[in-house]
Amino acid sequence: MKGFEITFFTRLDKKHGSQMLSEWLMRAARDLNIGGVTILAASEGFGRDKKIHAAHFFELGDQPQEIVMTASEVETERLFSLLKAEHINIAYIKVPVEFGVLGED
Repeated sequence: MKGFEITFFTRLDKKHGSQMLSEWLMRAARDLNIGGVTILAASEGFGRDKKIHAAHFFELGDQPQEIVMTASEVETERLFSLLKAEHINIAYIKVPVEFGVLGED
């Protein structure tokens, strides 16, 4: 199948409503029938603000996170429409890919 690998970048302390943004995004992708999502915790990084963000012993909220998924073109359009409607402010990378599943369940 052809589509996109989409990686979103956020921090553990970022929220949408009362939910962590990464969890909200994972649940939104599931509700849109996107095949799978992985949330990765990073040890350190910097973003648009050029400030270094890291998980510290006393403050884990600043920990960078990546949310990675693959989606068809139609699923990607629905996801980005939802993000726009929800006024989500998040950095992303969207790369065209071929994806699928090999073997048996």
